This record gives sequence, C-alpha cells and structure tokens, in this order.
Amino acid sequence: MPLIFRWNGYRFHFFSNEGDPREPVHVHVERGDADAKFWLFPTVEVAYNHGFNARTLRELERIVEARRDNILEAWNEHFS
Repeated sequence: MPLIFRWNGYRFHFFSNEGDPREPVHVHVERGDADAKFWLFPTVEVAYNHGFNARTLRELERIVEARRDNILEAWNEHFS
C-alpha cells in the first residue's frame, strides 16, 4: 500500500493490487476508521465514502485536486 503523502492526519495512498485490469488512476484517503476513494480523471470526484462528513469530503477533494500531479506521478512510478 504505497503512501503518497500525509496531510493533517489523513493518509493518501493507493494499493499495489488495483484490479485486473487495473482501475483508472485514483487515490484512497484514510483517517481513523473513515476512508474514501477519489477518481482523478477527467475531474476529481468521489468514488466512494465511508465515514467522512460532507465538509471533510469537500476539503479532501480540494487537496486531491491541488496534489493531482503528485498523485499521478506516484501512480506512474509505481505501476510502470
């Protein structure tokens, strides 16, 4: 489970086994028992959410959008 970065106690990562065929580029976010998954393209959007409130989810979406290039770079390095 490669860690991409941490922010304010949130862990942004993906899994090494992301399906067969591999799912499109996305990132998982965890904190405590809550987790969410965000698709990166064509726009950043929530794929699923388990436990984050709407305000936190919007904030996480903004962070993913701001760090999209870093996330994509980490994904490409890991899976290439």
